[in-house]
Formats: sequence, C-alpha cells, structure tokens
Amino acid sequence: MIDPVTLITYIAVVFGFVFVPGPATLLTVARATSSGTKVGIATGAGVAAGDVIHTVMAIVGISAVIAASATLFSIVKYIGAAYLVYLGIRAIFEKAPADPSARSLPVSAGRAFRQAILTEVLNPKTALFFLAFLPQFVHPQSGFVVLQLMTLGIIFVLLGLFSTVVFAVSAGGLGSLLRRNPAVLKWQGKAVGGIYCALGIRLALQQR
Repeated sequence: MIDPVTLITYIAVVFGFVFVPGPATLLTVARATSSGTKVGIATGAGVAAGDVIHTVMAIVGISAVIAASATLFSIVKYIGAAYLVYLGIRAIFEKAPADPSARSLPVSAGRAFRQAILTEVLNPKTALFFLAFLPQFVHPQSGFVVLQLMTLGIIFVLLGLFSTVVFAVSAGGLGSLLRRNPAVLKWQGKAVGGIYCALGIRLALQQR
C-alpha cells in the first residue's frame, strides 16, 4: 500500500487543487445558481463519476493512447467543446418560466448528472492530467501499482466531490434568492449558457 507520508502529501496537494475554481467548479456553480442546490450537487456527482472513468482510463492505458495521438486528442477535444457549446446555446434560448414562484426547474438533477459525466469524460486535458499526476505518487516498491493508482484516483474523486458540494450548496442558496427576481430569472439562462459556451471555446483552443 501507499506509505503514509506520500498519502498525506497527496491529500494535501489534491485538497488545495480541488478548491481552486476551474471548469468543474464553474459548471457546478452555474447549475446550482440556475436550477438549485440539488441540481448543483448532481452536477458535481457527474463530474466525480467522469473522474472515476478517467482514473480507469489512466490505469488501463487509454489516456496514454489519447496523449500519444494528436488526431485522437483533437477529435475528443472538439467533440467535448461542441457538446459544451450545444448546452450553452440551448440554455441561452431556453425560455424562462413566466412565474418566478413556479417550482419547475430548467434542468433536472438526473439530466444535469448525465451532462456533467459527458462533459468531464470528453475533456482530454483531464485525461492527460490523471495520466501525468497520479503516477507521481506511485512507488512500485509499495505494492500493487494498479491498486495504488485506483486508491489515489478514488481519493481525488472524493475530495473533488466534497469541493463541488460545498460550491453547489453556497451557489444554490444564492440562486434561490436571485430566482425570486423576475429580471434575474429572465437573464440567468443566458448567463449560464454564456458560461458553457465560454468553457467550450476554451476547451477547443487548448493544446496538448
């Protein structure tokens, strides 16, 4: 198993990393603000599920294949970027409810969860991050390498989920107040859509 010093160092590094606002945080905050805390938490859970998939991809070597192929990297990148822009455009043109007190939410928790999984999985930069980051804390002399990688990946996922839940709860509380204002309700979809489109463009412009 992983020695205690390495494990503590890894947890400290990851804990600091997951609380630095990034694309996953922005997606979670956008969903929580526009659709409520439950949807924000579902988005964070979807991101976590996507990171589990990235951990498995790093272990079995799929991430290495993506890293080695410029063509494959670009294909995954542009599919992910197109999906984010699609979600953004859809949010921009989605009509806000006429009644601010209406209980219906723009996005359900299940839908937000599925969208977050796809968004995270289709980000090749995340795949490369797991491929480059996790092995730095693996020591073959400490035992089964695959088990070490899986342990590190699970710790990353759990800490990441914790951070997104914190952001979701905070943004969800603020969003519930903002949604009572008709003017805010009218423009929140466009704001959320703008965030998604910006993230999609950012992903499309990223290099390996």
